[in-house]
Amino acid sequence: MVNLIPVDSVQPATDYKAHEISVVIPVYQAEKTLPGLIAELLPYTEVTTSPDGYPFVVREVLLVHDNGPDLSAGVMRTLAGEHSFIRPVWLSKNYGQHAATLAGMASSGFEWIVTLDEDGQHNPAEMGGLLDTAMREQASVVYAKPTNPAPHGWARNAASKTAKWLLTKLFVGSNAPDYQSYRLIAGNIGRSVAAYSGSGVYLDVAMGWVAHNVVTSPVALREEGERASGYSTRRLFSHFWRMVLSSGTRGLRMVSILGIIFAAFGVLLTLYIIIARITGNVGAEGWASTLVVILLSSGAILFSLGIIAEYIGINVNMAMGKPPYLITSDPQNGPLGRRLPLQR
Repeated sequence: MVNLIPVDSVQPATDYKAHEISVVIPVYQAEKTLPGLIAELLPYTEVTTSPDGYPFVVREVLLVHDNGPDLSAGVMRTLAGEHSFIRPVWLSKNYGQHAATLAGMASSGFEWIVTLDEDGQHNPAEMGGLLDTAMREQASVVYAKPTNPAPHGWARNAASKTAKWLLTKLFVGSNAPDYQSYRLIAGNIGRSVAAYSGSGVYLDVAMGWVAHNVVTSPVALREEGERASGYSTRRLFSHFWRMVLSSGTRGLRMVSILGIIFAAFGVLLTLYIIIARITGNVGAEGWASTLVVILLSSGAILFSLGIIAEYIGINVNMAMGKPPYLITSDPQNGPLGRRLPLQR
């Protein structure tokens, strides 16, 4: 027999146990911006109430050092010495933002994970709103949905929108337009994704495989801190291509579709030539049309082979055991930190 609890006896949200959050921050070029971001997070290490009345608290901040070119490592050590809630995570080399985020998620220990960029673009004050959306929608993943244009150039914003549209319509077929690096993730989902994701898998695509409900919550983006963006055109395209390959076999299906299109084109061209010969309307033969056909056909073949090779490459990396990241100890405390004293 099921005992129904009267509505009047349900405790208000303010009586709940505080939601405990692990904040994951990939660190690449954060020498100037990281202290300010930690100062903004500091008030939330005490129990705070969200706009809907849910108490939450930041229990740990994981700073994942991705071996950038600046002095972020020293800043991380200083902050860890000043604040007990800060946990540095050291990677063996530069793996990229998504791998660093996975490493931080794997190292987290609480029921929610919030991922933030180190450049100050994401406002920690919005965490309460993300939590409210998760509770309201019963969602295990909540992406921040910007209410204002991203603080980048118009060309990069337009390219980002176009790439996400293509991913949604042609490849991923899910919520690619909502992907943001400001996220609230249920801890068990985040740690599972970090544990099972293979080399080359795009983080947000992997979460879409396992998350029951993925929603968005409105936030306002801020200007980036005092550093140039670490994303070149090549790296942005690399992220796009990784999402394509992580979407499953749709890229290979595109190869099949491309083959069908060119086969149909060949049939139509053959019919045209046959009809032209029967009717006697055969024009002067020229090299230009022949070259166009050859270039289009060879280009399609090489493009198809390239896609197939990319998929094979991913499988080879996974078969060889290439890890998406490797966590080590602080190099300053190991053999690399034992340097000779400066000679006078």
